[in-house]
Amino acid sequence: MAVLVSLNQQIAALERELGELFDRHPDAEILRSLAGLGSVLGARVLGEFGDDPNRYADARGRKAYAGTAPITKASGRSRVVLARVARNRRLADACERWAFSSLSSSPGARRYYDALRARGKTHSQATRQLANRSVGILHACLERRATYREEVAWPAAEEVIRLAA
Repeated sequence: MAVLVSLNQQIAALERELGELFDRHPDAEILRSLAGLGSVLGARVLGEFGDDPNRYADARGRKAYAGTAPITKASGRSRVVLARVARNRRLADACERWAFSSLSSSPGARRYYDALRARGKTHSQATRQLANRSVGILHACLERRATYREEVAWPAAEEVIRLAA
């Protein structure tokens, strides 16, 4: 029991230190403002994406690197949308955790996820698609040097349902 108490204290101390170091980064305010990102997950996302503002030409490049952008294969009359296999797995995992976390803190993300599920998407597919949208929102916030705003990121309910289609 004493070992668990000691480990929990060490974890809490590391989280505090990580939070303090993360807060010193120029992009920390933007990352922390995004629904579902705290200091630990925000630092992980920042660390995997890097902080070079010119690294990604557009949101599509950032999404492809994150592994959240789908791959569409079409041949004749068939069309299949697949998850990207070649990707930064640590970043893809962080983005999917971020998307899942945002469900409880963002009404827009919840509406989007629910609309995807209503269309027959599995939990994994819906979470990955939500992560893809979240990475695009992150890119826009970083590009504009603006904090996240729910009403800008997630339009009216009818528009969210259209986006999920």
